Amino acid sequence: ADHFAMVFAAAKKIGWVDDESGHRLDHIGFGTVQGEDGKRFKTRSGDTVRLVDLLDEAVARMESSLKERAAEGKTSASADEIHVTACAMGYGAVKYFDLRRNPTSSYKFSYDAMLDTKGNTAIYLLYAHARLESIVTKGKADFGVDIDALIGGGNAQIALAHKSERNLGLHLHFFADSIEETLNDLFPYHICDFVYTLSIAASEFVTQCKVLGSPEMESRLLLCRATALTMRQCFDLLGIRYVMRI
Repeated sequence: ADHFAMVFAAAKKIGWVDDESGHRLDHIGFGTVQGEDGKRFKTRSGDTVRLVDLLDEAVARMESSLKERAAEGKTSASADEIHVTACAMGYGAVKYFDLRRNPTSSYKFSYDAMLDTKGNTAIYLLYAHARLESIVTKGKADFGVDIDALIGGGNAQIALAHKSERNLGLHLHFFADSIEETLNDLFPYHICDFVYTLSIAASEFVTQCKVLGSPEMESRLLLCRATALTMRQCFDLLGIRYVMRI
């Protein structure tokens, strides 16, 4: 930190940085990545773990999990789609596990924790997003409700009558706040916190409110799409590739 303070001071003295022009220099510290034993994360031989090896292992584990789902008939994805999806989810899991916390704090690296389908993980979020898009797709295929056509025709109207609808709408409203917080301290975990709480609100909404075949179907499908779009914006900001179905 002292080193960067000196570098910043030198930049100002040279004239590369001008406070009056709104220039800003920040040093973001980073904690220690620890193993399950609480010590610095290393391989069994004591070598530093390469990032590419971590990513490859995450993808391999995710691909194995998706192939199990396919064998159980829980997904119609082809072998090629499974690999592409595994790459998106595996890489995203490692990134999100890193970004979801204050970067100045240390944390324990765990594949089981980062690839968990429940809790504050990229895997949970990507499944939640795919579920919303699946509902929208079924709305068009089974009920003839084309959300894109509604939006394009200027006939999109959302009514927030049920308490879970209002709760989800309120969480969507917090998106701008999370961006402002991130711009203020440059910590992306604000976006992670936002998209996680948003996904929880979305899960409560689709659990408590019937979407497909209900009198409120158009409004609720629009709410699903609005939530999915907001989640995709968060994924883009975090550098996480999303998938439309899993």
